[in-house]
Amino acid sequence: MNVDQYLPILGLLILGVLFASGSFVASALLAPRKRPSDAKLAPYECGIVPEVEPPQRFPVRFYLVAMIFVIFDIEVVFMYPFAVVFKQLGTFGLIEVLVFSATVFGALVFLVSEGALSWGPVKHLVPGMPSRTSASTIVRIGVDENRAA
Repeated sequence: MNVDQYLPILGLLILGVLFASGSFVASALLAPRKRPSDAKLAPYECGIVPEVEPPQRFPVRFYLVAMIFVIFDIEVVFMYPFAVVFKQLGTFGLIEVLVFSATVFGALVFLVSEGALSWGPVKHLVPGMPSRTSASTIVRIGVDENRAA
């Protein structure tokens, strides 16, 4: 086994570890030591002091739409080279692209089922009251069922 083939991989691993640790060290050394004032923490929008606090979290739908964008962006990236060499790939290439497209379509179906494309207010179904009868009305008022019968 020739170990010389793995030296570039080891070099990249060492370089990656050095870069990551160097980034943490530089961040610790260059970060400000004191807490920022309220003025620095406040959002700046054209000199207007905000009257309402901004929401702290994005709704989940925002991330679902971002996932849809990424999924279809990746699909386009993979479909373009396929379209260029379509005739050279033949039936095998067609089957592979159909499997890939089915996977992407499955991801889209999952996101739609999670509500990624419904932007209106969330509607919750409330169970309805049972049909009114004289027995249910008497029980609801507080009369014993034994006495009502």
